[in-house]
Amino acid sequence: MGFRCGIVGLPNVGKSTLFNALTETAAAQAANYPFCTIEPNVGRVAVPDERLDKIAAIAKSAQEIETQIEFVDIAGLVRGASQGEGLGNQFLANIREVDAIVHVLRCFEGGDVTHVEGRVDPVADAETVETELMLADLDSLERRVPNLVKKAQQGDKDAKIEASVLGQALELLRASKPARLTQPKDVEEAKALSRAQLLTGKPVLYVCNVDEGDAAEGNALSQRVFDKAAVEGARAVVVSAAIEAEIATLPGEEREAFLSDLGLHETGLTRVIKAGYELLGLITFFTAGPKESRAWTVSKGARAPEAAGAIHSDFERGFIRAETIAYEDFVRCGGEAGARDAGKLRSEGKDYAVQDGDVMLFRFNV
Repeated sequence: MGFRCGIVGLPNVGKSTLFNALTETAAAQAANYPFCTIEPNVGRVAVPDERLDKIAAIAKSAQEIETQIEFVDIAGLVRGASQGEGLGNQFLANIREVDAIVHVLRCFEGGDVTHVEGRVDPVADAETVETELMLADLDSLERRVPNLVKKAQQGDKDAKIEASVLGQALELLRASKPARLTQPKDVEEAKALSRAQLLTGKPVLYVCNVDEGDAAEGNALSQRVFDKAAVEGARAVVVSAAIEAEIATLPGEEREAFLSDLGLHETGLTRVIKAGYELLGLITFFTAGPKESRAWTVSKGARAPEAAGAIHSDFERGFIRAETIAYEDFVRCGGEAGARDAGKLRSEGKDYAVQDGDVMLFRFNV
């Protein structure tokens, strides 16, 4: 399991340029006019993790396999999308299919790229897109909630749960607030809210697209976005799509020096992934052996059988136990044998909550 992020924003803010750079491909046509991305382009990239390199070296693995993240470059939205303007209907349908929204905002002045609304104001841009998503959700819930209330009054238990949590979301939307601020009172309400696939219910990561000179520290425009994200409980990162595009053309050994010259310690891709993992509450566990060392992604709080299922459904179905070593212990003890001798290899059962960095071997029987 990785996660699927939809790259959205107004036309001409750098979405497709960023997508091309992140996926190191020219699959998305970047051009200075709206709707140059007509069909959503999908790219999968490996998640960089230095821990996997160390684990593979210790285990003398023949191969390393990273977990992956999927980016979907979605057509640019314009004002009125909720009513079908531009490519509105397609835009909204594509967003429903992603786990999180990566909202690219223009945070640079000047240049040859024309802003679709004739000005540079990233907060206003964010609000334009958010308003269209809220209007679409509002229209959906105003049609659904009354029917759910009727069914709830007739004794339908599931309808009662949905009416409660979606009714709360509807009130938020009527107050011009996104559905992600809804607070389910229990697990059943949380599941009902998730099933509703509300556009404004998805986590948001704001990507501030800045000039090369602002890539390290950001600027006044990106700071406004960070302030907005803090109020919303969202996340924000600074990225220069131009720098990312240049990095994508460089051989691996030259990238570190290039970043260092710019005062950067990591690529924009790495920052986006880290922020995305935090946003969605994801963690990584590892498997290691002579054939391969591999990274796997699960949600924070996942139990050992669920982690086993990320590898193969048979592992989860026939789960017996998980032989587990914390990453630090694996490195300190020089691998599985050393960890076992030092008493750092633990046998965990079905109730074990997987920890980020765990190196695991699953025992199962089907």
